[in-house]
Amino acid sequence: MKLSHILGAAVAAPAAVCIGRALAAKPTAAADAKIDLKNDDRAKAYGERLARMVRCETISSRDHMDLSKFEKFHSLLAELFPHVHASCEKHVFDGSLLYKWAGQGEADPIILMSHQDVVEAGGKWEHEPFSGDIDETGRVWGRGTVDTKASLFCIFTALEELIASGFVPAGDVYIASSCTEEISGSGAPATVAWLKSQGVKPSLVLDEGGMILESPMAGVKGLYAMGGVVEKGYADVKFTAKSNGGHASAPGKNTPLVRLGRFMADIEDHPPFRRQLSPTMEEMFRRLAPNMGFGLKTVMTNLWLFRPILLKVLPAINASAGAMTQTTLAFTTAKGSDGLNVLPQEASVCANLRFIPHQGTDESLAVITDMAKKYGLETEVIYKGYPSGSLDLNGEAFAIVQDTINAVFPDVCVMPYVVTGGTDARFYGEVCDSCVRFSPVLYGPEQMAGMHGLNENIETNCLPPAVDYYKAIIKAQETR
Repeated sequence: MKLSHILGAAVAAPAAVCIGRALAAKPTAAADAKIDLKNDDRAKAYGERLARMVRCETISSRDHMDLSKFEKFHSLLAELFPHVHASCEKHVFDGSLLYKWAGQGEADPIILMSHQDVVEAGGKWEHEPFSGDIDETGRVWGRGTVDTKASLFCIFTALEELIASGFVPAGDVYIASSCTEEISGSGAPATVAWLKSQGVKPSLVLDEGGMILESPMAGVKGLYAMGGVVEKGYADVKFTAKSNGGHASAPGKNTPLVRLGRFMADIEDHPPFRRQLSPTMEEMFRRLAPNMGFGLKTVMTNLWLFRPILLKVLPAINASAGAMTQTTLAFTTAKGSDGLNVLPQEASVCANLRFIPHQGTDESLAVITDMAKKYGLETEVIYKGYPSGSLDLNGEAFAIVQDTINAVFPDVCVMPYVVTGGTDARFYGEVCDSCVRFSPVLYGPEQMAGMHGLNENIETNCLPPAVDYYKAIIKAQETR
């Protein structure tokens, strides 16, 4: 046999395997899934009640925490959900809330979470950010509708309606709602400390993080429920360059701002962090692949061959997916001289880091500190946290969430993923190793753009199925 024939066969064999695997990945029901969203009386009533929660401004602040606004919000909750407040034990930790609905059996407790606080709402909005306006299409407008008063409303409503019907859960059910989630404050840690002191060990913690999305990646068809099963760590870091300063009319070389600029450019041009596909991402791609175009499907069903290429190009293809493969660093603030004609004696930039589990907090900080030293920079860690543990995708907790999603939202594909943002659930690893970050709310591009941005709003017709989901999660205690 000629060498050319041998080489041709060597190339053809893996190509045939790749094509065969891609062809075997048939489109799933998720590709054509629809959620029956009705603008009926139930959706309208829910929207009006959610709007009242939105009108109660609950911006949290690191510099000046005004607890009176949260006390006002608590009073509104008591008015909107009287059965919850009459039947549940309530605890308040400097504005953060914990409710206990006592169960009648021996089932393990569960915790349903969604925070009260919201971020600032600057800029020009189509509707004022705390108006709670409801437009003719049935959208509620205002800061916090998506992040996360809608899910908080749905949790409270589920309990309110179950209690009113006479239902009693098989085990204790907790609602946890901090007022410091957006500022990484003390609310969730204080709540966890109380749970530990009482010996509470929930079998499941449900928090925000994922949601139901249409086409979560370019080239992917269908509806997907994004269940966050691992959360990246978080840090704020300051890099400082020093010199003797001087007059701007006679600048020297390598002044503080120049060194900082070269450092930042080096980070952007040559990211120092290691990329890797975790088991969570591999399972995510496995579930997404059937509903991809043939080319992308071929890549995703043959990671044994295309993994190195995918890791290299993924950040350019999809920034969110790329962030799931490595520690990320984003420069956020900068300070130099106060005078326009004065060379700074000291200049600094701050960066926000999100740590991937395979190159965690301490290793990533060591990498970036060594890199900063090459430019004569000092590194100060302002705050640091660690990645969460990863949920067992074959365990009972994920199965309960997946089965409940499938029951309430038929044909929607459940997609495990790495949470790149921060949630209060990261503190709950001390009491529970089964935290799922998922809100059962359908978000479109408009809702995603409004999160922490302008014109945040949510469709009222997505609220009833979300309430039904939380009811089903509570009732699932009976079958465990």
